[in-house]
Amino acid sequence: MRRAKRSVPSGTGEGHGLWPVLLLLMAAVLIPTACVLWFMNAAVRNERMAVRQKLMEAYRPPLEEAIGGLDEHWLTLARRLSESDAAEPPGETFARLVAAGPWDSVVIRDAEGGRLYPPVEEPAVPMGQPRTSDWLEARQTEARRRDPARAAQLYAGIASGAADPHVRGLALLSQARCENLAGNRDAAIATLTELATDPACANATEPGGRVIGPNAFLMALQLMGGPEHPQYQATLAALAQGLNDYSEPVMPSVQRRFLMQRLKELAPDGPALLTADAEELAAEFLAGPVRPAEPGRLSPTSLENVWQLQSPDDRIVGLITGTTLADQIGQAVAGRMATHGVRTSVLAPWQERPQPTPFLEQPLGGNLTGWTVALHLDDPDFSAAADQQVAAYLWTGFLVIFFTAAAVVLLGRRLLRQVRLTRLRNDFIATVSHELKTPLSGMRVLVDTLLDGRYQDQSQVREYLQLISKENERLSRLIDNFLSFSRMERNKRAFELTEVAPQKLLTAAADVVRDRFEAQGCRLEVRAPDDLPPVMADRDAMVTVLLNLLDNAFKYSENDRRIVLSVAGGDGTVRFRVQDNGVGLSRRAVRRIFEPFHQVDQSLSRQGEGCGLGLSIVKFIVDAHGGSIDVDSRPGKGSTFTVTLPAAGSAEAHPTP
Repeated sequence: MRRAKRSVPSGTGEGHGLWPVLLLLMAAVLIPTACVLWFMNAAVRNERMAVRQKLMEAYRPPLEEAIGGLDEHWLTLARRLSESDAAEPPGETFARLVAAGPWDSVVIRDAEGGRLYPPVEEPAVPMGQPRTSDWLEARQTEARRRDPARAAQLYAGIASGAADPHVRGLALLSQARCENLAGNRDAAIATLTELATDPACANATEPGGRVIGPNAFLMALQLMGGPEHPQYQATLAALAQGLNDYSEPVMPSVQRRFLMQRLKELAPDGPALLTADAEELAAEFLAGPVRPAEPGRLSPTSLENVWQLQSPDDRIVGLITGTTLADQIGQAVAGRMATHGVRTSVLAPWQERPQPTPFLEQPLGGNLTGWTVALHLDDPDFSAAADQQVAAYLWTGFLVIFFTAAAVVLLGRRLLRQVRLTRLRNDFIATVSHELKTPLSGMRVLVDTLLDGRYQDQSQVREYLQLISKENERLSRLIDNFLSFSRMERNKRAFELTEVAPQKLLTAAADVVRDRFEAQGCRLEVRAPDDLPPVMADRDAMVTVLLNLLDNAFKYSENDRRIVLSVAGGDGTVRFRVQDNGVGLSRRAVRRIFEPFHQVDQSLSRQGEGCGLGLSIVKFIVDAHGGSIDVDSRPGKGSTFTVTLPAAGSAEAHPTP
């Protein structure tokens, strides 16, 4: 009598209802997180705006007061101009005021408003008259006869006999020029050096008022050609010293500017010319229309980015460029505010806006329209309150998000665990119901047949009784598996570990299945060598392991079943193997065969016996013994299950039951 078997599916449909719950959990995390982030961003922005507003309210009044005091600052600077001694030579006054600052340049007038420095025109200095015949002969020799060597000798004679320093200076300058034209450069340099360093010619000037000595230095530098000449550096320093000297007699401003320009071209990295920029600025200021200025008040000039400040006595005008003006405004405002923790900057109309943006800006009016005074936080303590509040918001938000996410993760894990347990319980109930119902129904039919006397003879009665015994045996195995699985799930299974010979385990398992296997045309081969070490194991549990593996091999082998049960030892372990020539397993199927109620081939499960618990029970028992189980299988090539246990006496031979 053959009974059709139905396999119970491993899932019961709870997974389809899990997605809405997971979506709700995700929404429970994402929506509060988005709200918290939005509130955090708004709170941080509002807090920074509040701190910025408070700082602006605190600093605006003193900043306005400091800006209002700029008029007094300009008046104070203008009074410093009036403190200059009127008896001091104008050139020395010019150099002193430029060096003291904050002026970039100054223009000095007399009591009637005439310019003293820079002067309107260069003064003419009368020159002593040389003997007319000597000068005429020297000039004709140089110009008409084109004999510079002879002309140099004639000029040398004039210089040696001249009593007037101006005549001597002109004669030496002409002598050096002719010597250079004659190709005697060294002689020309020597003559120019003599002229420039001769105390008698120190004040020698040309008829136009230009001082001869500095011109001689410049001409000597040009003839020397560069720093390679041994006298170049000394001559360069002497010329720079003369250009920085404003003592009487004062070098004409035009000549000084020309020499300064030429010296910068010859030696850009040479000695500093302290008043070069001031001379140029004063000349540019006087070259254009001079705008009227109110004494003691800052006012623009005709020059771009240049302002003027006139002294109360109208005697001196100070010129200030935009860069210097910005420094003066910044120092004046910072000095009047006298507040720590902020940095002041002055922004001119042509300047780009600074980064980071200042927390407070105040425009300047009057003649400084378009200018702005900005305050920057220089000390982080001023923003400490905002930063602390912002940090509190951020930490609060992060903690809320973290705990929300942690709660959802725990809830999700709990939910998934409950779903798995529910699915497992439903599978267990369905499997138990089906597997118990089938043998009980068959046994009932057979018993009813015997009770009703519907049998032919005693041989048929005996056949029915054998079928009842077989179903009873199958029912007992099912109940044992169910009980083992139940204890396994509740961790209630206890094992009594003793030293057991591996051969006895193989013999016990083979004796149980031999009659059943041989009755159905199966060849079972047992291989157990005698020289194997014992294992620490629960005898009944390990026999159950081998029986389940043998039943699994029988079940998934078709015609001409060949099953090998063997054991081997080595490296402190004992390896039990069950090999079959069945349908085999794919790699994907191997990863799931130890899951409860999982059956790989549904068609074979309908033909054989079992409910998908055998291999999960095997895995549980082997793990409890401190062993391992491996599967080597290929589709159509059969399977080999290997259970490895530590041999008795090894370090791994005493697992915790």
